[in-house]
Amino acid sequence: MVEQNRLWGGIEAGGTKINCAIANDAHQFLAEERIVTTTPTETLAQIIAFFQVQQQRIGDMNAIGLGSFGPVDLNPASKTYGFLLNTPKPGWQQIDVVGTLMRSLHCPIRLDTDVNAAALGEHLSGAAQGLDTFLYLTVGTGIGGGAMVNGKLLHGLLHPEMGHIPMPQDKRLDPFAGCCPFHGNCLEGLASGTAIAARWGKTAEQLMPEHPAWELEAEYLATAIVTWTLTLAPQRIILGGGVMHQQHLFARIREQVRAKLDNYWAVPDVLENMDDYIVAPQLGDRAGMMGAIALAQQSE
Repeated sequence: MVEQNRLWGGIEAGGTKINCAIANDAHQFLAEERIVTTTPTETLAQIIAFFQVQQQRIGDMNAIGLGSFGPVDLNPASKTYGFLLNTPKPGWQQIDVVGTLMRSLHCPIRLDTDVNAAALGEHLSGAAQGLDTFLYLTVGTGIGGGAMVNGKLLHGLLHPEMGHIPMPQDKRLDPFAGCCPFHGNCLEGLASGTAIAARWGKTAEQLMPEHPAWELEAEYLATAIVTWTLTLAPQRIILGGGVMHQQHLFARIREQVRAKLDNYWAVPDVLENMDDYIVAPQLGDRAGMMGAIALAQQSE
């Protein structure tokens, strides 16, 4: 008989904030806390303190699922498994996140990227239910992509880093140099929330729908989406993150994707029903945490 009162931890670790939670088998959330991502020492100490307090209050966890910003070493056989690698987040390079947490919490930890965790959440109870090949993209402070292919989250030599693909840029129309500390004008460097604020002097939330920023944003995101569509042939593309809270952006992206595909991709249902192909997360900003809890449950 399977025990039904087990507890599962979830950590959704982003470069700006980190969400921690504990849930039961029924996915009822029993405790949650949001932590600002500052220094590794301070931030990891706050994460550990949250789980230690909750373990005393409601009981021990069976496992913790961690969806982390990256790049992060996902290879369990590697000497740096669970380390953040050359991340753009200042001060977080070569930090042993998983080892630090396990030494303090004495609990199994199942690791994946934050965007793969969000993809898993949407697959289980969101916009990707019933699909086995799809893409989840978050457009926020940075840009990241997670994918499920043939029913499995996509990993390889490392993991997908979709936010750092090179982007064509017409510097007569957009002279912005880009803000990625590694690549300058990659997709993240040109189209993230950080790039929007640096280019226009205002955050995405402060820009009106008619602002010229949005046609440019749609151009970059549509170019990337067409690249991934022709590479992975996903059944659906889910666009989350803070920038995508600007709902008017979806229509602009869909229009440009349709134009760029130019009837080449012979899938009439997609070309004629782009509203069902490029969609918002059904779980909203909860996708990552739901996926992190699911990762914990898969650790058995």
